[in-house]
Amino acid sequence: MSTDFRVETDSLGSRDVPAGAYWGISTLRAVENFPISGRPVGSQADVVWAFGAIKLAAARANEELGLLDAERSAAIQAAAREVMAGDFDDEFVVDCIQGGAGTSTNMNANEVIANRSLELLGHGRGEYARLDPIDHVNRSQSTNDTYPTAVKLALHRGIETLCTAHGALTDAFRAKGTEFAGILKVGRTQLQDAVPMTLGQEFTAFADTLAEDAQRLRELLAHLREINLGATAIGTGITAPAGYRAAVVRELREVTGLDLVSAANLVEATSDAGVFLLVSGILKRAAVKLSKICNDLRLLSSGPQAGFAEIILPPVQAGSSIMPGKVNPVIPEVVSQVAYRVVGADAAVTMAVEAGQLQLNAFEPLMAQTLLEALDWFTNACVVLRSRCVEGIAANEPVLRRRMDESLSVVTGLTPLLGYAVSAALVKEALSSGRGIVPLVRERGLLGDDELAAALSPAALAGT
Repeated sequence: MSTDFRVETDSLGSRDVPAGAYWGISTLRAVENFPISGRPVGSQADVVWAFGAIKLAAARANEELGLLDAERSAAIQAAAREVMAGDFDDEFVVDCIQGGAGTSTNMNANEVIANRSLELLGHGRGEYARLDPIDHVNRSQSTNDTYPTAVKLALHRGIETLCTAHGALTDAFRAKGTEFAGILKVGRTQLQDAVPMTLGQEFTAFADTLAEDAQRLRELLAHLREINLGATAIGTGITAPAGYRAAVVRELREVTGLDLVSAANLVEATSDAGVFLLVSGILKRAAVKLSKICNDLRLLSSGPQAGFAEIILPPVQAGSSIMPGKVNPVIPEVVSQVAYRVVGADAAVTMAVEAGQLQLNAFEPLMAQTLLEALDWFTNACVVLRSRCVEGIAANEPVLRRRMDESLSVVTGLTPLLGYAVSAALVKEALSSGRGIVPLVRERGLLGDDELAAALSPAALAGT
């Protein structure tokens, strides 16, 4: 045997495994079989952390039930803690997209933890007669309960991170709503002038839209805390002894600090991937609504001369290689592109959830990769939009004042005093003459200055 390799054997035969690798033959075959995305499982740090937590909890439960001796259990627990800490992310080398319903990821975790455990016990990597990836690290488990549990734990972490970034973005919009509270502007429906409002109301509405989505995102967390650990292959718990299910969930609850619960029907929980569809749908909703807000920011900032030009976005980079001085709304643009990616992810997850047959859905690796990437992009987009755009938005008050002075929309606020017919006649004359509503009202003596001032105040026009 070359000193650069060690020989490992499985049911298909023997292979040379790099001597320095913590992974083994099952991982080697998966690396060869699935050169798909170029993204190893190690890039999904939360999935690696989750598998470490699961293997730690399983070792404790197995020791408690007399299925694992104290020495092996201690070594597995120590190695699993190191995996949770991210010390072995680069040893999780199988591609995120894989056949086998996640078996390759589970075996990658089993082999890394087994070989690190052997090392801690003073043995060489690959000496599985002393501590085996399947017989000891994977004891009482199956890919079909560990993988979906790991994905749920990873998504739980990702959503918590997104909620923090999303909440900070919401606060930034709300702060702008307060800052712009007294600035009148023309509201629009169907891109046509409607009635007056304040710029503060517009930004506060953005904040409340986001806050509503944050609540939906937080509601997902309880669904993700319902797990099928202990179900083993199809939910019957075969190979797991009596008491294991309750013990491993209790231990995992302690390891993660999450209020995890066991699914009421493990057969149903193992075959049904609907929770991932729910996560995807809520993410899509939140992303689409944020993209709508970004579209509004682009419209409101369009110009600076031939557009709306009602707000000024922070200039973060030159906008053209040919037009001097041009500045584009690049931050809202990139956020909208993230939203489109999230929408595409939802389509992929939808098809993967639908494609499951009978007692297991084989396509959870795609769901995991797609959802975790969508969460990561969405979180980054929220941070960028807040820090490089929203916090620096300024009101273009001269333009807003001029638009209000020129706008015919103020006549709606005068209608209760003048009547609909008189107000309509004023609009018609203003349009034909190019004059404003207020001068015409004064010229005709229809209302006094005090009445006009009261009727055209922000409180009267915008209900502030």
